[in-house]
Amino acid sequence: MPRRLGVNIDHVATLRQARQAPYPDPVAAAMVAELAGADQITCHIRGDRRHIQDGDLPRLRDAVQTQLNIEMAATDEMIRIALDVLGSGASGGRQHRVTLVPEREGEVTTEGGLDVVSHKALIAETTAKLVDAGIAVSLFIDPELSQVEASHIPGIDMLELNTARYAEEGFADIARIIDAAQATMHLDIEVAAGHGLTHHNLPLLVEEVPEITEYNIGHSIIGRAVFVGLDTAVRDLCAIIQG
Repeated sequence: MPRRLGVNIDHVATLRQARQAPYPDPVAAAMVAELAGADQITCHIRGDRRHIQDGDLPRLRDAVQTQLNIEMAATDEMIRIALDVLGSGASGGRQHRVTLVPEREGEVTTEGGLDVVSHKALIAETTAKLVDAGIAVSLFIDPELSQVEASHIPGIDMLELNTARYAEEGFADIARIIDAAQATMHLDIEVAAGHGLTHHNLPLLVEEVPEITEYNIGHSIIGRAVFVGLDTAVRDLCAIIQG
């Protein structure tokens, strides 16, 4: 399966919210990213609304021409938002995606993967509601075999492996990711990866873990775009991913 790049546009919204201004617009960033080769657009709507706002979601849904992937916690509030914005009726029959992630008040960024082992019943119930509405569902988990096995839930078609430790340790963490990726494939679930990935550490991951078919990258793209432009920042990662 061809490898894909998902571009997270949260930090365009972070810059906007810093001044409570109407710009820069994350929707415009999504359009530039797609034109530069992004295969998917990701955003994370948090309980504290620190970057993406409720009003951004329907605009992103209507503007994105590939697939919109909304990261969110498995709460009643977020499930309601997902059904309203991405349900088959609201999205004109197109299938967009929700990635369920953990969320802790006060965290700077997501601090680890979902504990599916401990919360499998809640995650299964949430997944069923979303899938019934025509929404694809993935889980963001740490690359641990116990979490992979617990994630074998009806309706889950993708697992995104948390690469935060890999971003810090590099090759020392590769074996753990390989094991988790292969275990995910054996469950007939697609493998994605994300968190802390940059144009520096991405090549090794692409080379060593061919099971990964989608890479979700945000902060490093937006940070690098300050210097080289968003178009170039996206195109450079597309080139790495496509080999």
